Amino acid sequence: MVAWLSPSPKMHPPKALPPRKARTAAECQQLEQLPNIGPSIAGDLRSIGVQHPADLRGADALALYRRLCTVTGKRHDPCVLDTFMAATDFMAGAEPRPWWAYTAQRKASYGPL
Repeated sequence: MVAWLSPSPKMHPPKALPPRKARTAAECQQLEQLPNIGPSIAGDLRSIGVQHPADLRGADALALYRRLCTVTGKRHDPCVLDTFMAATDFMAGAEPRPWWAYTAQRKASYGPL
């Protein structure tokens, strides 16, 4: 066998594809399916007790943000609050919107954080 055709001993199996983003709250079965939510923010949500997208129905985005800051012991960027606002709004039945569409609303509602 030709050396350049040999499989590398460092080869790893392919990673699983990320879950498809949900178009509606009813479709959403995993946190990573929420618009704007990737593995990192999904991990943040899990760290504050949000295990399933349905846990976000009726949740207060500011309370989630403050809980995350308390649990991690650090102030997170306000865009995390925008993301939580987008996720809670989506789970309440709103159309998916990018997190930055919530920045003006966050500033008007909560001022500087």
